[in-house]
Amino acid sequence: MTASADGSRPPLLRVISGEPTEEELAAIIAAVSTRSSGTAPTTPTFSLWARKSRQVRPAQRPGFGAWRASTMPR
Repeated sequence: MTASADGSRPPLLRVISGEPTEEELAAIIAAVSTRSSGTAPTTPTFSLWARKSRQVRPAQRPGFGAWRASTMPR
């Protein structure tokens, strides 16, 4: 975008047809500026090692080989 001779910026949008209200223009400008901000939405990163479900082990059932299974990794 280049500024004109009087120092003002060119318009962000131009209405081709119809007569939108101020609210409609504000909504479309907000949507366009949010979309073109260039920042990707941040997703929280988490460690699978820190998950609570990893700490919970199923109950051991008595039976053949149960003592051996209790020492094996899940």
